[in-house]
Amino acid sequence: MTFEKMAIDGCCLIKRNIPWDNRGCFSRLADVEEFKTNGLNGEFVQISFSKNYRKGTLRGMHMQAEPSAEEKFVCCVEGEVYDVCLDLRKDSPTYLNYCSAVLSGENGQAFYIPKGCAHGFVSLKDNSQLIYFMTSAYDPKSERGYRWNDPAFSIEWPLHPSVISPKDNAWSLIGDKR
Repeated sequence: MTFEKMAIDGCCLIKRNIPWDNRGCFSRLADVEEFKTNGLNGEFVQISFSKNYRKGTLRGMHMQAEPSAEEKFVCCVEGEVYDVCLDLRKDSPTYLNYCSAVLSGENGQAFYIPKGCAHGFVSLKDNSQLIYFMTSAYDPKSERGYRWNDPAFSIEWPLHPSVISPKDNAWSLIGDKR
């Protein structure tokens, strides 16, 4: 595994070595010791799965506030997604900035999202599947979300989403929550 620091403090693009052969592949998704060596929390308490039937499916922008703030490690195991980390830490020099990466089942890239940052993605292929590792369990009282197309974020999505949940479309703009 290689760890590449992104423009947002604590956000990391992790590249897994995926050896392919005539059977397929076998690779580690996460390694707690490698996370620690690279200054990341690898003590995950919840693992979740997301299957997205259609290209253009958008999920985001999601996070959890204190006392259940979480770090997320997101791996795409099938298909391809455009994945976004949005800095919502008011004391951060990159507040309201985002960084992004294309994650796919073949490229082995994964994203580490720090506490205080929101996460979202749009699927670039049908049947895209992701596994999320979280450092805090889901807590409905701490759940927060922000509109994926909020002009304050200026996220440049590579395609216009065609499948969005009513809940994700109904999140407030960040200016409404200040």
